[in-house]
Amino acid sequence: MRPTGPATIARIRATLRKAFNDALAREVVSGVTNPATLVKTPNARAKPIVWEPERVARWKATGKVPGPVMVWTDDLLIQFLDYAAEHAPDLHPLLHFMAYRGPRRGEACGLLDAEVRLAKGEVSIVNQIATHGYETHQKRPKSHAGNREVILDPDTVAVLTAYKARRAAWRLAAGKDWPDTGLFFVRPDGRPWHPNSVTQRFRRLVKQAGLPPIRLHDLRHGAATLALDAGVDIKVVSDQLGHSTTTLTRDTYQSVVKRLHHEAATAVADRIKNKRRRTA
Repeated sequence: MRPTGPATIARIRATLRKAFNDALAREVVSGVTNPATLVKTPNARAKPIVWEPERVARWKATGKVPGPVMVWTDDLLIQFLDYAAEHAPDLHPLLHFMAYRGPRRGEACGLLDAEVRLAKGEVSIVNQIATHGYETHQKRPKSHAGNREVILDPDTVAVLTAYKARRAAWRLAAGKDWPDTGLFFVRPDGRPWHPNSVTQRFRRLVKQAGLPPIRLHDLRHGAATLALDAGVDIKVVSDQLGHSTTTLTRDTYQSVVKRLHHEAATAVADRIKNKRRRTA
């Protein structure tokens, strides 16, 4: 059994707090204080840290990773996707989709074929593959905001179009043995990708490519960070990720987007400089 993580602990506390509030309101229990509000929980959301060149050099020298949530720079991401395209062509399209548009692992594995509209450059996230132990089942995304439209860039459309042609060749070769899963991303034999297998393959590819380590879920963090750094409005990024509010997006990612902070620092310096010139 895995130890209970900070995020799960926070959700358990939230459930208990709601249950006690309901019980107090209905006078099922007596008292004026909800005991769940007194429980302190660990920080549930670690802030992403970018693998800047200096941190990569330190990691190569010591093997130490600066934090639990790391994201690649765009140069490192390009290196990885090029390596995956050559050494894991069956999995590369799924990894490309995660890296560019930031879906969760289960959402990428559970993407429905009928919800991919490449001619329009868009997909609908309405399904995911979840795991319990090693068993899998399909279900809707975990929240109302998780059911969303994701717009595809031209590069991703090209990658997925080429993948569809390759998948058609796999299906033709398999004949009657090809399973009709209704999923967009499948293994070469037509079976669904198991989310745990995707994670294991990803880890091996990162290690083989000699890149600083990140988790598979950190591709999602990287997609958000790169979008914000490119100047994409935070509401658009929040909708892309399926966040319920922009506050979650801002609190999680804004600290790693340096462009905005550089612009703010320059604006302050320019204001002081201009005032000095006027008073000189």
